[in-house]
Amino acid sequence: MADPGFPGQHTTTTTIKSSNTTVDTTIRFDSAYIRTIPGYLKIAEIALNLLGFICIEASGGFAYHSRGAWFNFVAMTGFWITGILLGFYLFHIIERFYKIPWIQFELGYCALWAGLYLIAASLAVSYAIEAYIAAGFFGFCAMIVYGIDAFYKYQALKTGQLAQGDRMISRQSTTTVTTPSAYP
Repeated sequence: MADPGFPGQHTTTTTIKSSNTTVDTTIRFDSAYIRTIPGYLKIAEIALNLLGFICIEASGGFAYHSRGAWFNFVAMTGFWITGILLGFYLFHIIERFYKIPWIQFELGYCALWAGLYLIAASLAVSYAIEAYIAAGFFGFCAMIVYGIDAFYKYQALKTGQLAQGDRMISRQSTTTVTTPSAYP
């Protein structure tokens, strides 16, 4: 007779999770990246960096003030780093070196640049020159765009996405139902 406290059968489920990273390591030009949200953000960052720089330089002799020099440092460094990253994405260099933690690097870079733009734009706006105020406006806009970019990078990092390329995650489940045999 079977034990009344033990069920007549039990189920064992085994789940196997596997991931497959698919990347194409050939360097090639692909303009499709420009039409993505990260592509739009990078183009906006480059444009805002350049506009802020031009405003400071248009202030005449005030461009060499320490506030202007700091703003220009932030703007031009951001311009070049973001431009290089955009080129890396357009030519799939990011995908070629997929083992480098690009998302973490970009998250840190975008968050740092949002903070640096907060400081630079605040200093520029507090200087009572129209060109500095215009540069400060573009600086605050760049701060927001870099912050949005950092937020998207944070989400990508939390979900385990690759910077470029595809990661396929498949799950297989195996269910086994076992019925104990009757004892004589």
